Amino acid sequence: ILNKDDVKEKLLNDIFYSEKLSTKPNFNLSNNKILAQQLIEGIGYEKNSLTSFLNKDRFNLTPLPNFFFMRDASMAVLDNVLIGKMANKVRDREALIMKYIFNYSNEITTKTISATNLENNFSEISIEGGDFLVASENIFVIGMGSRTTSQGIDFIAKSFKKYSLEKDLTIIIQELPKNRESFIHLDMIFTFVDKNQAVIYEPAILKNNNLKTIKMTISSGKIKNISFEQNLMVALKSFFDIEPIYCGGKKDVWHQEREQWHSGANFFALEPGKIIGYGRNVHTIEELNNNGFEVLTAQDIIDNKKQIDDYKKCVITINGAELSRGGGGCRCMTMPIRRKSL
Repeated sequence: ILNKDDVKEKLLNDIFYSEKLSTKPNFNLSNNKILAQQLIEGIGYEKNSLTSFLNKDRFNLTPLPNFFFMRDASMAVLDNVLIGKMANKVRDREALIMKYIFNYSNEITTKTISATNLENNFSEISIEGGDFLVASENIFVIGMGSRTTSQGIDFIAKSFKKYSLEKDLTIIIQELPKNRESFIHLDMIFTFVDKNQAVIYEPAILKNNNLKTIKMTISSGKIKNISFEQNLMVALKSFFDIEPIYCGGKKDVWHQEREQWHSGANFFALEPGKIIGYGRNVHTIEELNNNGFEVLTAQDIIDNKKQIDDYKKCVITINGAELSRGGGGCRCMTMPIRRKSL
């Protein structure tokens, strides 16, 4: 998109005003490859005056170290892309870049829905893709916590109303714990891994706690019903069979807590029953194996020693000692843009 001069100029101006920069960064306008790097890696201050020399900030345009968590800034849903409204302002540029890509790329045809397009009253809206799970073409599961607010979910529901004219839509809202950083998104405690299976963190999903589960029905362009549910699994079972696979296994709460902390409930499904996750979460991997998932290493796939098409169900394990420090897993780091109907 940077090859389009008018788009490039508009994007850079939007970044400048969005981030309230005091001076315009030294954008490389003649080399778009370098400019793309600058927009993600940041631009340092030039120490060419006493004031700039004494400035303790290293960057005029800050880097985007969280941008490898591609899931958060945009979500493909229905025939649109929902652009995230990030909880932390330092991540706003991620969503802005993704909005420009989907709006102006020659390779993708879609429409974007963005809360930042509102003229006012959107300060309480927060939406991040780690909280947004597509259960089917008309059932969505959304986490409500520190990164996605009730106002954000109301915005999503309002944006989806027109689609309910043809088919009823259901949004299942799962409240998230707020006391630990590892619970920032729903996909840190719940991810779909097959048509009828999900990896769950049992204490937050099934055990008695104060976390609310709410079902919202949208029909004929209106929100018809909002009601409490017993828990997330019960709410989903009213639509299709869903069985839990326990993060950390069933035997030891300490293993459950430890592996949840290291994204043990966070898997990316390449297709139903074929998933990618961290190999370090050995008790979760063992539990998946007990539930019919063959365990393959990423290196064996890369070296063509194993082929995922040879297996009905499999979990591909990757090494993620450093990646997991960032506070996210394989689902966090991917952003699918098209889904086949199941």
